[in-house]
Amino acid sequence: MNWDHIRIFLAVARSGQILGAARQLGLNHATVGRQLTALEEDLGTPLVERQTNGCVLTPAGEALMRSAEKVESELLQAGTRLSGATESLNGIVRVGAPDGLGNYFLSRTLGALAERHPDLTIQLVPLPRTFSLSRREADIVVTLDRPKQGKMIVRKLTDYTLSVYASADYLARHGAIMETGDIDGHLFVTHVEDFVYSRALDYAAELGKRMRRHYECGSVVAQMEAVRAGHGIGILHDYVALQYPELTRLLPDLRFTRTYWLMSHPDTHDTRRVAEVYAHITESVRSAKASFVLG
Repeated sequence: MNWDHIRIFLAVARSGQILGAARQLGLNHATVGRQLTALEEDLGTPLVERQTNGCVLTPAGEALMRSAEKVESELLQAGTRLSGATESLNGIVRVGAPDGLGNYFLSRTLGALAERHPDLTIQLVPLPRTFSLSRREADIVVTLDRPKQGKMIVRKLTDYTLSVYASADYLARHGAIMETGDIDGHLFVTHVEDFVYSRALDYAAELGKRMRRHYECGSVVAQMEAVRAGHGIGILHDYVALQYPELTRLLPDLRFTRTYWLMSHPDTHDTRRVAEVYAHITESVRSAKASFVLG
């Protein structure tokens, strides 16, 4: 079997789309389709069912994916062993992270690392979603929930706190908020429930029941900007809110603590480029730990 065909098959299987695989591989979607068909003809069996909304693996496709991933894993580990300490810091490392941490912290610290290494490309993807290491959606992932299963390397990155905030301008227009009962009738800037991807994001439920007027935003950045602009009250990450002097922390007894977990895949964890980015994230967060948890 042609390994290039297998590599293309794995991309299709992981993305669930020929077009998505083509984008990931940097190929024309027609080329990906032809290569997949060639593999199916070589094996004498269909591997995917091509549907209008994507591709679904057949039983033969599922069996091939399991075998192909084992081969891929062996190749990656062999490459790591052979390159050893002589491997230069080059190539691409993709980091998937929650949009709060990604936009307000990792964007700066990883930018500094990328600046120091001209042959290294860091792809930071700060989105309100989960990322799959097994599907190679990222090399390093920061998540809000500690995974309970799967083949991956996991460590606790840091705890972080969130509190209730409003802008000074908002409070000047609407009056001081001294206790929980004072929030009734105010506009609550919060997340869109349909887009909640982690149980760790349940901290808004308590205030959401009291505050019936909602302005719902699909990202941490949008919530932060709406509160900064004086449009309402929101639960914000303390390590971000402290950067903006126009924000006032309300209800000091009401605080929420959550955790960031750092994950990588054992097949690529020891490659120098991934190890360096992983270590840089760990050290950067450790150095700034005091800002993540409000005392």
